[in-house]
Amino acid sequence: MSEVASLEKKSVLKSFSDIYGAEPDQMMAALKKTAFRQSGNNEVSNEQMMALLIVAKQHNLNPFTKEIYAFPDKGGIVPIVGVDGWARIINDHPQFDGMEFNQSDGAFKIDGDAQECHEWMECVIYRKDRSHPTTVREYLNEVYRPPFKKNDGYVVKGPWQTHTKRMLRHKVMIQCARIAFSFSGIYDPDEGERIIDAHVIDGEVIPQNTELQAAIARHQDTIDAIKEAIGQDNLYAAIEAWDELTNEEQISLWVAPTKGGPFTTQERSTIHSDEWGRIRRAANAAPDFAKQETEEQG
Repeated sequence: MSEVASLEKKSVLKSFSDIYGAEPDQMMAALKKTAFRQSGNNEVSNEQMMALLIVAKQHNLNPFTKEIYAFPDKGGIVPIVGVDGWARIINDHPQFDGMEFNQSDGAFKIDGDAQECHEWMECVIYRKDRSHPTTVREYLNEVYRPPFKKNDGYVVKGPWQTHTKRMLRHKVMIQCARIAFSFSGIYDPDEGERIIDAHVIDGEVIPQNTELQAAIARHQDTIDAIKEAIGQDNLYAAIEAWDELTNEEQISLWVAPTKGGPFTTQERSTIHSDEWGRIRRAANAAPDFAKQETEEQG
């Protein structure tokens, strides 16, 4: 470590110690016990702790109130910013000029354990220095996390089951903030839990390839039917095949093509298009009419 870097880290630790009125050694020991989440008896290194403090200082976050914490990761850290922390850094940004939310009409249950929720939510963030706001839309079936099932079949419900709408709102707010203010290198709690359960490559959460390939193999016929129908502009048939999958199965296959997912970027855009949604709603209301309309358009 260079002398400059060593002095910088000591300065960061001292500044935190001064804020909370504690000796640097006491501060370091307390934060190691409270600001890191880990399994086993692996000891958190001073370097990992200092890395977290640097990120906390950069965003003016309090690690003692869980605005920011971390998971150790191969000698480094995965910094996690809680929802309160995200709200803090958004409101503290000097160019922040307000935020609003929009959502799709109606609500549905993505599985038997979840609460009713909108198909998508949008977050709109306004900046004082820009003439146009930043708008981000997140779809429930892309971000929903199913409950954890133990080997004995017992289901452990998480926040996505008990507070489905709130979790979707948190997710879209955070993604919009990332784009509006160029926040990078920090994760939300939901992403942190997924990182533990998945492989991580350069900070990007990558689903287990074996699980994805197994899901593709199980549903290959349905996938082929969807792709063929989309290629023929027969959205009714594509929707019919897509709806043969359960919501959990749809989620397991909804992986970007760059990460091994079965659908191309264009096919994914079609599945999330307004036309797809319109035909799907029409099919639920009047199946024969929707099928006839799609065939006439084709």
